[in-house]
Amino acid sequence: MPDMLVRLYALPEGRPSRLDPDIRIRRALAAERRAVIPWIEERFGAGWAGEAETAFSSTPTRIHIAHHRDRIVGFACHDVTALGFFGPTGVDATMRGKGIGEALLVESLLSMRAAGYAYAIIGGVGPAEFYARAVGAVEIAGSTPGIYNGMLFPGDPASGT
Repeated sequence: MPDMLVRLYALPEGRPSRLDPDIRIRRALAAERRAVIPWIEERFGAGWAGEAETAFSSTPTRIHIAHHRDRIVGFACHDVTALGFFGPTGVDATMRGKGIGEALLVESLLSMRAAGYAYAIIGGVGPAEFYARAVGAVEIAGSTPGIYNGMLFPGDPASGT
């Protein structure tokens, strides 16, 4: 899976507007770590939960969450795998197709732009068409296998963890 590049300086100022009014996107608070990390691990695995833990280690946090009333429904991190990287990000399977992923993506990228980045890298993308449409991301030639090559995963017998 290739990496993709986003020109943060070219992002429009507006936020995606197709969200249900009961869904809120915001930066997670450090005090929410113990609610958010288990939610991520249960739905997306220990690898993504580990990266999200790193997002809680800075102030402000580098993780945005989506919640529907009092329930977490999605998350997006940045600057955790490497500086300038967006991800991981995920939306609860029952809430996909409602614009939550795009809203989390845009909010995270705007935070990166506000922090002074001109570009963001989306590492090892799956849905390349989504990122191209949502934020004009373009594939980085020669980026496969990329930064995740040879990564150890918790519980993987080959990694000794």
